[in-house]
Amino acid sequence: MRGILLLRSAHPDKTDWGYFFLNQKIVIVGLGLIGGSLSKAFRKYTDCSIAGIDSNPEVLKAALSCGAIDKIGNDEDIRTADLLYLCLYPQADIDFIAANLDLIGPNCVVTDACGIKSEICTHLPQMAKEHGLTFVGGHPMAGREKSGFAASDADLFAGASYIIVPCGAPQSAIDLLKAVAAALGFGGTVTTTPEHHDQMIAFTSQLPHVLACAYVMSPRCPEHNGFSAGSYRDVSRVANINEQLWSELFIDNQDALVEELNTLIANITDIKDAVAQGDGETLRALLRKGRQVKERLGE
Repeated sequence: MRGILLLRSAHPDKTDWGYFFLNQKIVIVGLGLIGGSLSKAFRKYTDCSIAGIDSNPEVLKAALSCGAIDKIGNDEDIRTADLLYLCLYPQADIDFIAANLDLIGPNCVVTDACGIKSEICTHLPQMAKEHGLTFVGGHPMAGREKSGFAASDADLFAGASYIIVPCGAPQSAIDLLKAVAAALGFGGTVTTTPEHHDQMIAFTSQLPHVLACAYVMSPRCPEHNGFSAGSYRDVSRVANINEQLWSELFIDNQDALVEELNTLIANITDIKDAVAQGDGETLRALLRKGRQVKERLGE
């Protein structure tokens, strides 16, 4: 690491300004919603220098013009990076590291922002071990319905959870990501394993996207205007989906997601059967069970 860098806290009411041993040169690979938001957050809340890499020249032009990055990244930036963020699709992240192993220095911490971890953590820690690199899995738990750099926001992460999957990385690298999370406005960090991460994400993130897409496929959906309010918006919101990315995430996490889908289908089938049979007692019991779960959680 290059030295001491002043971080400006995204939550000045909770965290005093402080000095952290933090990487000064950031390279962000992929300037979509998450990568673009990270670049803007680093710009707003730290004094880091930021190089951006993206396959779309127009995205790079936009990132430069708004000041989200200092420059377009090249081989020399990768070679001298202190923190390398991978913000591509899972396989593209793996391919990028495989293609640039010889450029990444031993003092660079490599991390990612993927929504699944088992696939990433099967490959990148092994590459890191074989080539003397440091890799820490990461997942900023933030997003919105729109995708791409145009939707990115420096404050996208305000109050969000930052999941860290150590993958055998040294504690110093884990502590670094915790400091970064605090500086960029995250509400806290959670440390877990790849397997537990993917099981939980199948339930909290992937299943709602499946449900929303299935819901809006109803022939009634085009006629909803005038008949819908909050319930329609709540259930359908995340159907505005990037099918290329989410297909890869679903298939990479197929075991955990299929398990959650089977549970959902069983629960829906129970409710459907009670309605079809006019069984009010069973129906009330099922609906009561759902209400009580929410009440116990206090949400």
